Amino acid sequence: MKTIGDIKKIAVLGAGTMGPGIAQIYAMGGYAVTMWTRREETREKAKAALKTSIATFVEEGLIKPEDQDAVYDRISFAETVEETVAGADFIQETIVENRDAKAALYEQLAGLVGPEVIIASNTSALNIFEVAPEALLPQLCIAHWYAPPQLIPLVEVVKSEQAPQEMADVIMELLKKCGKTAVYMKKFIRGYIVNRLQQCLNREIFYLLDNGYCDAESIDLAAKASFIPRAVVLGLLKRADFGGLDMTANNYRNHSYTMPEHGDEMPKTLEKLVEEGNLGIKTGKGFYDYTGQDIDALKAKRDKQLFEVFRLAQKFMDDPV
Repeated sequence: MKTIGDIKKIAVLGAGTMGPGIAQIYAMGGYAVTMWTRREETREKAKAALKTSIATFVEEGLIKPEDQDAVYDRISFAETVEETVAGADFIQETIVENRDAKAALYEQLAGLVGPEVIIASNTSALNIFEVAPEALLPQLCIAHWYAPPQLIPLVEVVKSEQAPQEMADVIMELLKKCGKTAVYMKKFIRGYIVNRLQQCLNREIFYLLDNGYCDAESIDLAAKASFIPRAVVLGLLKRADFGGLDMTANNYRNHSYTMPEHGDEMPKTLEKLVEEGNLGIKTGKGFYDYTGQDIDALKAKRDKQLFEVFRLAQKFMDDPV
């Protein structure tokens, strides 16, 4: 099994939504990265996205201007999976979230890479340990990034039952070396940590919307003015410590909160928006109306604000309460 010192070349399989940002972070960590995608159009979009993102990191002071070209030049593109993984010490899979597509790719990898190569999937919904061939399980883990991956610090890591703990330790060290906040999970569960928490929030959000208790803007304003900034300082469980665990326990004993019924069904509010074709910024309308707005400028503003908030979050994580 590879050690952190053995890792020199990283292969990123998939260059769509997540691939370019992940490749950028590994390149910023000093690694040579080779990317692969099936379609030339996706490849060219990935190259453009990388140039734009790296330039933004220079503007934000996260990449020195004199290092800009070097970071970009560490990333190359190959036209086949075979070329991409040749000589790779670590493989990050980020292809489409489709079971058949992933199964085919992992079958291909089983015939291409040796047992010492570490393989990490970015799957968000599939149990990749049930998809990949059994022969790959001792070298397989999940390293689950969040979009946009070059901006969101978190990566959730979970290894297969057959993989050694030393492999998970190497992955955690690699991610931390590349500036990520890596969180280790003791065993696999669908949704990992954050997606499961977000799904619980979604259940409540749509219950409030579907039943006319408030509108989307009120929910967002309430969240931004309360528990979200508080969580930057205290997280979720330390917040309970500060509030008193007896108070938390009493909320359960007194049944002060009741979970909405039918929380796993499609929310009416969401279903209506999707049926109308209002899918968010990519269609110009979702919970909010973006008609007439410059979407690229809006995304750039989002990124600038994310840089600022994560700098503050990192400050508090480095000096916790």
